[in-house]
Amino acid sequence: MTAAKSANIWLISREYGQLAGVGGVKDVVRQLAQALARSKRQVKVVMPLYGFMNPQKMGFTKLTSFKVELSYAQEERYEQVSIWQRQTEVTIYLVDSPRFREKQDIYTYTAAEARQNPSIQKGQGHFDYFAMNVLHQKAALALMIRLDERPDIIHCHDGHTALLPAMLREIEGYRHYFHKTSCVVTIHNAGTGYHQEVADLPFARAITGLPQRVIDNNLLEKAFDPLLTAASYALLNTVSENYARELQESNDDKLTGWLGHALAKRGFSLAGVTNGIDPADYNLSNYKTLGLPTGFVPGSSTSKNKAGKAACKRDLITTLSRGRIVGLKQTGHLDWQPELPLFTFVGRFTAQKGIDKLQLALKKLLLIQANFQILILGSGQKEEEDRLRLLARQPANRGRICLLRGFDPITATRIFAAGDFFLIPSQYEPCGLTDFQAQLFGNLPIVHAVGGLVKVLDNETGFTYSEHSSEALIAAMQKAIELFETRKAALAQMQKAAISLIKKRYTWDKVMQHYLRLYASAP
Repeated sequence: MTAAKSANIWLISREYGQLAGVGGVKDVVRQLAQALARSKRQVKVVMPLYGFMNPQKMGFTKLTSFKVELSYAQEERYEQVSIWQRQTEVTIYLVDSPRFREKQDIYTYTAAEARQNPSIQKGQGHFDYFAMNVLHQKAALALMIRLDERPDIIHCHDGHTALLPAMLREIEGYRHYFHKTSCVVTIHNAGTGYHQEVADLPFARAITGLPQRVIDNNLLEKAFDPLLTAASYALLNTVSENYARELQESNDDKLTGWLGHALAKRGFSLAGVTNGIDPADYNLSNYKTLGLPTGFVPGSSTSKNKAGKAACKRDLITTLSRGRIVGLKQTGHLDWQPELPLFTFVGRFTAQKGIDKLQLALKKLLLIQANFQILILGSGQKEEEDRLRLLARQPANRGRICLLRGFDPITATRIFAAGDFFLIPSQYEPCGLTDFQAQLFGNLPIVHAVGGLVKVLDNETGFTYSEHSSEALIAAMQKAIELFETRKAALAQMQKAAISLIKKRYTWDKVMQHYLRLYASAP
């Protein structure tokens, strides 16, 4: 298959744009789909309809209904699904079933669900996650057959959809119908807990319909692993070249359960395509749409643009002084001190995101340096939340640190626009999108140089450090403080260079070309 023949492309994902998403996957799938559509290709997306979604309000109409075989080991079973459709530049199909409708979050149970059912806890993964994944994939294939569609490419995203290529090649009816269809599986995160593996092998055999040899030959740490399975039937890639290298050539692969090394041992290599971004989504001339008080041009030396960045900072700090952001729990506030650099963090409070290293760094740095402020938005592990709350409550830190627990996209955008430096101390990071987002607002990233974060160039488009420690993070933050205080012209030049590099190398229209080359070589 040549890139020119990749004319009919279907993307299978549990997340998509503003419809449903919890991380970067939603943005990647949406922006890639839209870029492919702009290139005059037919692009369709299949995702579940979760309980928090209202299809009619989102512009969907019901298309069809059918049953999907979803047997258990000792029970032949079928589940009814309906398909909703919305046609714009990208056609989106929603898989509607009781199994998805009863879920109020994409991957975990909510507090409301936990209150209704004492056997589950808030944040706990769905007990039927594997059945959800298989239903999604089987429904997508059944839909294609019903619509008489034979895609050139089916592009599967993460372990949740990684079994589709195996079913395509191993199940009799699918194998013949889709004999000209090729598959790509993108691994957005290969970390432990992201594979969607299952240890109940008879259950895996029954519900997928895959031959026993496929189940037995694709065990990782004694569990049937969708990502390992996919390698025999699809082209696998990760979301940055460096993350692909780390998984197959370094001991960092221990964080995946040695998936990368298992693939290498079988002779499979991982391709790497660094995610892109659409700068138009963050066009500061559309500041009202973004929820900002004014626009500005990052890196510009004009007094108007300097005033615009300062106005965004002041507007947010004023809001925080009143403690009035609906849906977020606030601890601490920030004084209006424009002469001080504002460090920012937006993300999950987990070890993978380096929140433990950030908390320790702030605990030390707040004691020895008075010339900075920090604003944090996110949620996650309770013990880390509690440590951050304790820091924000200390009288000595009054006016210097503010913690917002929860998530709100408009507030996140306001933080990107207000901040001077954006902290990404991740233990590992397959690609990273927040570094791009921060750069587009003139908020220079400070990153642990792993995975896809190596696209941040030290002292050129941000700051990097190599050792995953609070001490290394502190040193990088001190470099940033010195730059802010003594070299404003160099700071502005870095802001401009960061945006220039994004537009030169990382827009989705450019990154899409890498995917077209993958599609051309997919089995």
